Amino acid sequence: MIRICPYLPDASAVFTKTPSLDETGGAELSNLRSRRNGGLYVLYVRPRLSRYPPFTSNNHNDIVMTSPVTEVKPPRLPKFPAHNAPRVWFLTSGNSPVAISLSRYLLDHGDYIVAGVRPIEFESDDQRSVDFKGFLEEVRGQETWQGRLRVIGVDIRNMGHCQSAIAEALQCFGRIDILFCCTSETVVGTVEELAQSSRTQTLVRDQFETNFFGPVNVIKAILPSFRTKRNGHILMLSALSGHLGTPGLGLYCSSQWAIEGYCDSLAYEVAPFNIKMTIIQPNMEIAVLTNKITSAPPMSAYAPDSNPAPLFREILASLLDKLEGSEEPTTGDQLQAETVTSLYAPLYKSLREQLVGETVHAVAAIGGHDNPPARHIVGFEGTASVKEKLKTVSEELEDFVESSFAVDILRQDDPVYQQGGPHQRQQPQSAE
Repeated sequence: MIRICPYLPDASAVFTKTPSLDETGGAELSNLRSRRNGGLYVLYVRPRLSRYPPFTSNNHNDIVMTSPVTEVKPPRLPKFPAHNAPRVWFLTSGNSPVAISLSRYLLDHGDYIVAGVRPIEFESDDQRSVDFKGFLEEVRGQETWQGRLRVIGVDIRNMGHCQSAIAEALQCFGRIDILFCCTSETVVGTVEELAQSSRTQTLVRDQFETNFFGPVNVIKAILPSFRTKRNGHILMLSALSGHLGTPGLGLYCSSQWAIEGYCDSLAYEVAPFNIKMTIIQPNMEIAVLTNKITSAPPMSAYAPDSNPAPLFREILASLLDKLEGSEEPTTGDQLQAETVTSLYAPLYKSLREQLVGETVHAVAAIGGHDNPPARHIVGFEGTASVKEKLKTVSEELEDFVESSFAVDILRQDDPVYQQGGPHQRQQPQSAE
C-alpha cells in the first residue's frame, strides 16, 4: 500500500538521506512491496516551517521516502453497531472506488443504498465507468443484494438535481438515515500557476463547485427530511489536507478547509434535531488517487531546478509512473503538459481495494452510530501527522503568548484584571 502523508511524524527524519522509489528497483508497485516483506511505503511531503532548517535540495527524490513501517496487519472487518433496522444510505458519488467498496460491505450487511452518479460519468467509457458497471452486474448476480441498491443520476453541483435525487430516494425506500458525501476532485498547481489564464482560473471555481458547493447543496436538500424525523447522520469524506497545507495543492486544501469549517458550524445548528455530523479524514491518497486529477500548466519559476519547495506535482508524477508499471511510463508526464490535463490514477483492482479498505471500514462502523465522533482520522500515519501539526501550533502559540497579551488593551485598563492577572482574574463575590 502507498501512503502520501503531508507531515512527517518524526520531524528529525526530514533531513535523513533515504533511498527514493527509483533507487529501490522494480517497475511495478507489487515488486516494491514484496522486497520489504509486506511493509508499508510512505510518501512524505514536508511543509516548510520556520522552526526547521531550510531545505536546499533541488531533487524531488530527496523528499520521497520509502522506509518501511513496522509490519502492517490487514484491516479487521468492521464491527457494525447494533441497529433495530437496516440503514438507508445516500452516497453522493456512488461510482467512486470508496463508494463501490463500501456498497459491497453494506449490501452484505443488509443495508439499503441510494448511489448518486453523474450521468456524464456513467455514460463514459473510462475505467471508472467500467468498474461501476461491473459492480452493477455483481449486484444482479447476488440474490440477497437485489432490490436494495438504487442508482440515481445526480450532479450535486446543481441544487435542483440534489432536491430531485433526495425526493426519489425517499420515495423509493421511505427514508434516508445516512448521507455520505464522497465527491471530490483534485486540482494540482501552485497558487500562481492557477492564476495564469482564464482557463486556469476556471479550475479554481470548478474545484470549489465540486468539493465545497456540491456537498453544501446535497446537505441543504436532505436537512428537511432529517429534521422531520428528528434523526440523521451526515458523513463528510475529507482528507488530512483539512488539517495540513500542502505545497502545490493550495486550492484543493482551501476547498477542504472550507467544507470542514462549514460542517463544524453546521453540527451545532442541527444538534437540537438529533442530527449527527462526522468528518472522516483518511490519508491524502484516498482523495487524490481515487478521484479525477486535473493539472494546471507548470511555470518555469516553480520547476525543481529553480524552486526547492517540495511541490506535490513532482511527487505525484513520480508515483503515477510507478503505478503505471510500464518500462517507459507516460502517466506522470501528463502533469507537466502545457495545457490543462485531467486523468485518473492507473490503479489495478487489488491495489484499489487495499487502498480504500481502512476508510471503508471506518465509514461502515461509524455511519448511523448513536454517539459518533465529530472528526475521525483514519490510520496511524494520519493521526501522527495531525498530532505533529497541533504540536507545532501549540509551540508557536507559547512563543508569542506575551505578544498576544500585550495587545489586550481593554483588559490592561481593567482594575479587576490587574489585581488577578491575565490567568487569575477574580470573580465578583455573590451577595448573600
